[in-house]
Amino acid sequence: MASVHDCQILEFPRIQDPRGTLTPIENNRQIPFEIERVYYLYDVPGGASRAGHSHKQLRQVLIAISGSFDVHLDDGHERRVIHLNRPHQGLYIPRMIWREIDNFSSNAVCIALASLPYDESDYYRHYEDFARAVKGEL
Repeated sequence: MASVHDCQILEFPRIQDPRGTLTPIENNRQIPFEIERVYYLYDVPGGASRAGHSHKQLRQVLIAISGSFDVHLDDGHERRVIHLNRPHQGLYIPRMIWREIDNFSSNAVCIALASLPYDESDYYRHYEDFARAVKGEL
């Protein structure tokens, strides 16, 4: 099983010139998997949280493209909180890590790079089910 310590910050290249900064992200270079799906969160109301689930197989990288937010990670044994606020850094989250995202700054944009297409059967939507799976009870 994955641990919250397997969740790591990835550094992306920054190409800077007088016109601004460009950050390229490529499959299997900066991201440790083939990207199969991209989505983003924005206009999150103050005090709201997102995610609140785990994936059975999907791996993911979250990036604060704009603004900031906190990612709460839980492997069923230990918890960790990572604050994201730099568009040249991403948080790699392996499979079987419960995640919740909150504390969004105004105008925050979170982009998610996923290793698999959307599949509802890949989700644990209830923490109790996730915890039972971690213990080998499911």
